[in-house]
Amino acid sequence: MVTVEDMGPKPVLTAPLLLEQESDSNYRAPNLLKRVLSLLANVRPGSDLTRFQLPPLFNLPKSQLQCYGESVYCTGGDLLSKCANGETSMERFISVVAWNVSTVRPLMFGVAPYNPILGETHHVSRGTLNVLLEQVSHHPPVSALHATDEKDNIEMTWCHYPVPKFYGTSIETEVNGRRQLKLLNKEETYEMNSPKLVIRLFPMLSVDWLGTVTIKCEETGIAAELYYRGNSFLPRPGINRSIKGRIFSTSSSSKTIYEISGHWDRTVTAKDLNTGKSKIIYDAKEALSGVKTPIVKDSQGIWPTESAVVWADVSQAILNKSWDKAKEAKSAIEEREREQVKERKSKGQNWVPKHFTVSYSKENGWDCLPIHKSVPPAPIVAPF
Repeated sequence: MVTVEDMGPKPVLTAPLLLEQESDSNYRAPNLLKRVLSLLANVRPGSDLTRFQLPPLFNLPKSQLQCYGESVYCTGGDLLSKCANGETSMERFISVVAWNVSTVRPLMFGVAPYNPILGETHHVSRGTLNVLLEQVSHHPPVSALHATDEKDNIEMTWCHYPVPKFYGTSIETEVNGRRQLKLLNKEETYEMNSPKLVIRLFPMLSVDWLGTVTIKCEETGIAAELYYRGNSFLPRPGINRSIKGRIFSTSSSSKTIYEISGHWDRTVTAKDLNTGKSKIIYDAKEALSGVKTPIVKDSQGIWPTESAVVWADVSQAILNKSWDKAKEAKSAIEEREREQVKERKSKGQNWVPKHFTVSYSKENGWDCLPIHKSVPPAPIVAPF
């Protein structure tokens, strides 16, 4: 694992993924499409890309852990508080739907975050919300998240293990695992999944979130189905980045209570089928625009396994467009990890996560549970 002696560089924190990608050029190398096609030239359709290593030319200057974390702590509105403070179970459920939509962020074609190294962590606070992530497995890549807010009595756990596959004209990534949001004062638990990420190479370049997301609360008997849609072959503004779905009772009747429609990068509306009235439940511009870059509050409190430290040299080189330096720094991290794997294997040691217990079964896949009841305040903060 990364040690204190390895810490070396100062943490490098970059702006979160924005609603409008004004900063695309800061991260992109030239002739990306040509480079992407060259990179995939020897990859067979149907291949699992889990172990595929990207050169820094194709990397965002941040880790996948940071991207997961940003979807929780980088929001312009106080969507999580609305989940906890709704007066009725339906008000709270609608707020959970809106918050869930806010975790879907626009991505850029041709670039992806770093694959986290084993034991890498990301620890950030926003107000009273404290968020901690840890990479609990490298092959396959499994990321765990635990977040707590003592003021609003919220607890969140995620366990994600993406499986990317190449299909000739597209790359599709199933984001397996579960997300759980607990409203502790209300004794309500919401279970949900993630849409899949689809990168299209032909006939047009695009990056879309697609598929079905389900949200369920056993305690209230309310559930939702959200269908994420995107362009297929021709640009269709009405379909691209759109959501359709419903909120319904989980009783035998499965009666639809609200119809959901809109676009996750614009607004999402809920229509009450009893009254016929519609209301905007999510405004992407309000939730995501103007979100600020996290800052270091306590440099002495940053762990050497922090993503912003582990990848600092690579990220700085990418920001400077020093591609040779970025490649050298990334290769050094990957080589060090391989050496650590060999060393543990020679000693008959198994690596154990510090912040989560991890289990796996063929029936349920991977599951990650936090060791500690709450997440402490972090040395990195996300400003309001």
